[in-house]
Amino acid sequence: MAVIPYPHIDPVLLHIYGPIAIRWYALSYLTGLLLGWWVILKMIAQKSLWVGPPFNGTPPATADDIGDLVVWVTLGVVIGGRIGWVIFYGIILCSVSSGADQGSCTGLPGDFLAHPLRIFAAWDGGMSFHGGAVGVIVAIILFCRRRGLALFAIGDLVCAVQPIGQFFGRIANFINGELWGKPTNVPWAMIFPRAPDAVPTPRHPSQLYEAALEGVLLFVILQIGIRYFRWNERPGLTSGVFLVGYGVTRFIVEFFREPDAPFLGNMSMGQALSFLFVLGGFAVLWIAYGRRPAAAA
Repeated sequence: MAVIPYPHIDPVLLHIYGPIAIRWYALSYLTGLLLGWWVILKMIAQKSLWVGPPFNGTPPATADDIGDLVVWVTLGVVIGGRIGWVIFYGIILCSVSSGADQGSCTGLPGDFLAHPLRIFAAWDGGMSFHGGAVGVIVAIILFCRRRGLALFAIGDLVCAVQPIGQFFGRIANFINGELWGKPTNVPWAMIFPRAPDAVPTPRHPSQLYEAALEGVLLFVILQIGIRYFRWNERPGLTSGVFLVGYGVTRFIVEFFREPDAPFLGNMSMGQALSFLFVLGGFAVLWIAYGRRPAAAA
């Protein structure tokens, strides 16, 4: 059967000493955060983006503000991502799914009570994008209240660069050979060594689909919208488009991705959460278009 060979890459980039190592997955988080930080700094330094109302020549934040915001966002990603996985997948999905005794659901959610430290064991696998996104939203709200910054304008900056982190995160998933797709006979199918197949089965490289759609495509759309259609002059518009765009692309990719376990009929947990993101995105768009352009908060 003609398939594209899966590139066997060690998930550990560099072994330092004993259990201490640098992993591609951790490096992807760091790279996404640093590149996102750099792009936002470039955006606030580009005076042409902020000449019109409601900014009138003044960017919504300073470089120092963004540097501090990166710390808050990092905490939001890590804490929200883990809590989201524990709640959405470890508790809800593993409780209602018929596949709760298989794969990542083994022993859950009961193990969280018997072994509470498993709640924090993100190194054993288990980070939720949707949970991380909620964590980032909470971090942005708290940060803006603390600094007196315009919430929607700052949210737009973060959403404009988030696909960078999404791209690197999905590439790391591919390197780890995890979150593989459903069986298929397409010419670009791959056999993932970690997939629980009795017989090697070609599957969709769904991690690459997500990197392309949720990462590259969404980043390009948002940057074009800001730089050529001046979405940033209507605070909240970029954030709303991001939420809808991510929700739609993730919902589509879930048809090709092997779900953790069935959730609501044919709908996976990822699709259910993405549907809520789409609804939330339309709500933000409604707020953005319902506000007077002069209001940046």
